[in-house]
Amino acid sequence: MNPYVLLGIAIAFEVFSTSMLKASAGFTKLMPSLAFIVGMGTSFYTVAQTMTVIPLNIAYAIWSGLGTLLTTLVAILIWKESFNIYTGIGIALIISGVVLLNLKGPGH
Repeated sequence: MNPYVLLGIAIAFEVFSTSMLKASAGFTKLMPSLAFIVGMGTSFYTVAQTMTVIPLNIAYAIWSGLGTLLTTLVAILIWKESFNIYTGIGIALIISGVVLLNLKGPGH
């Protein structure tokens, strides 16, 4: 399987798991807590598989950067958390960092 497809799966599970962490209410609700554990385990396993092909710095930057961006969007759209100029600037800086890391390609 294409390593970037696996990385996308890892990101999706990370975003889902983080949302389940919020839903678990501090691990006081069983089902969201279990969903978090299974989802995050799957995310870590999948991102580890991508790192057999994609260099660590690239894979982790994409995984954490896009995970943060998408989790922020979930927080705003689903959990009705606030969005302000600092949130926007922070997201822009994360995306800029991921782009900069990828400019020279893997293994630079």
